[in-house]
Amino acid sequence: MFSLPKYESFRILLLISGSIPVLAFSIPGLLAPVGKRSEKLTSYESGIEPMGDAWIQFQIRYYMFALVFVIFDVETVFPYPWATSFNELGVPAFVEVPIFVSILIVGLVYAWRKGALEWSQLRNPRIIIRISIIS
Repeated sequence: MFSLPKYESFRILLLISGSIPVLAFSIPGLLAPVGKRSEKLTSYESGIEPMGDAWIQFQIRYYMFALVFVIFDVETVFPYPWATSFNELGVPAFVEVPIFVSILIVGLVYAWRKGALEWSQLRNPRIIIRISIIS
């Protein structure tokens, strides 16, 4: 029967898993057509001729609000496995989770003080007009 040394299967796994993304990103670049026409540089609006400029500036507050939401949404899942196995884990786990939650609270207070959680109106009315014309 075929037998591999102790870490050889892990090396093969690393080689294969490392080569798949490299191939996935390099093969389309080699096979794709090279010519860049003006149609390729325009924005696509469901087959309709583009109206106006496609580059609309969005406020960073949208991204900051979404980022804070994702961070705290994912982090709220972590205490559930701790709560289900609380009896077996003992005192060290009892100390670690309140420290973890307090770090999250410090991050939330920091984001709140920096104004990342404030939802305000757009300051530039031209952006609102431009968005309403395009849609």
